[in-house]
Amino acid sequence: MNEKTPIKLKYGAEYLTVEVPTARIMDILEPEDLPGVVEPLEEVRRSLQNPIGSRPLAELAKGKKNVMIICSDITRPAPSDVLVPPILEELNKAGVRDEQMTIVFALGYHRPHTKEEQRKLVGEAVFERVKCIDHDRHNCVNFGKSSKGTPIDIFAPITKSDLIIATGNLELHYFAGYSGGDKALMPGVCSKETVQANHSMLFDPSARSGVISGNPIRQDIEEIGRLAGVAFIVNAVLNSNNEIVISVAGDPVKAHREGCTYIDRMYKRTIPHKADIVICSAGGHPKDINLYQAQKAFENASHSVKDGGIIILAARCKELLGEPTFDEWMRSAKSIDDPINRIKAEFVLGAHKAAVICQVLKRNKAYLISDMPKELVEKCFFTPADSVEEALAEALQEQGAGAKVLIMPFANSTVPYVG
Repeated sequence: MNEKTPIKLKYGAEYLTVEVPTARIMDILEPEDLPGVVEPLEEVRRSLQNPIGSRPLAELAKGKKNVMIICSDITRPAPSDVLVPPILEELNKAGVRDEQMTIVFALGYHRPHTKEEQRKLVGEAVFERVKCIDHDRHNCVNFGKSSKGTPIDIFAPITKSDLIIATGNLELHYFAGYSGGDKALMPGVCSKETVQANHSMLFDPSARSGVISGNPIRQDIEEIGRLAGVAFIVNAVLNSNNEIVISVAGDPVKAHREGCTYIDRMYKRTIPHKADIVICSAGGHPKDINLYQAQKAFENASHSVKDGGIIILAARCKELLGEPTFDEWMRSAKSIDDPINRIKAEFVLGAHKAAVICQVLKRNKAYLISDMPKELVEKCFFTPADSVEEALAEALQEQGAGAKVLIMPFANSTVPYVG
């Protein structure tokens, strides 16, 4: 009668373990992981030799003299140190010299890197061979507007390139449908104004996780990618252990869509009904580096809990709230309604996540287990707890007899669908 099931949740670089009453567990919603490849570098080479919807990279690169390779920043689990070396091999085959290449880290609206972080992202050998720079959202060149009215401001060095290669990892994204593809360029290496205009469409009903058809944000991203000249992508599909399942390379749209089929197989999960309580982890570092990043897990978990239910989020948040505008909006809010009303009056990039979090908190109470000071947790309208066990005990008492618990150990990348 008192049987309990131990559950491990990633928390930063460590794990938390919580024992959940077995009779209360509705389901443990984990990815249906595909196995990681034995030789990741060989898998990337295979994808480069078998591009989807495109000529091989070595052919595209012939005669090019200024090649830009866009890589993800430190907040993403993209294995750039595995993706980039085979790309350099293909470029060298085409006659492109190392000094004619630049690696640009796509910061989007995130903080700059240290040189040590850049070195870690691409690996020592690549860092010493090829020029590596951070995107600067204040140094952009305008190319007009997209059909949706988004100003197209691209990082100036990118605009001088004669070949743009976008890399990254593919995963579900809470309003762009999926990451990957042209998303490395937009929002990766654009201005604040460009990103802000694009992201202002996030309240469109079709702008949601796992949706491409009719998704205005994804449509805008890919139109800007074409106008800016993204010629080739190399995207890794990762399982929940951050192992490469498959690498897709080639046309920015066709190769991207092929990779999405693998994401769907692993991370789109069906549940019979919504739960009373959801226990979720953002998936550990770097997905829980701050609350700004962990919000994605919180949003995914919100789709699986009933109105009036409770969400328990385990996210270390070593860098606290993370993004300055998000930080300011959360700290200055006097009520849950404040960020929602402010974003409706004027869309502000960074602050949009404050509004999205508060929309969930209007429907659901939420506990946060983190390294953040309790006062700051409360300022964000979460209930602080010292452990998942403590939060669960209180949640079970509040929800009453018969309350069912759904567990999402990788909520950042797992999306529930009631079916």
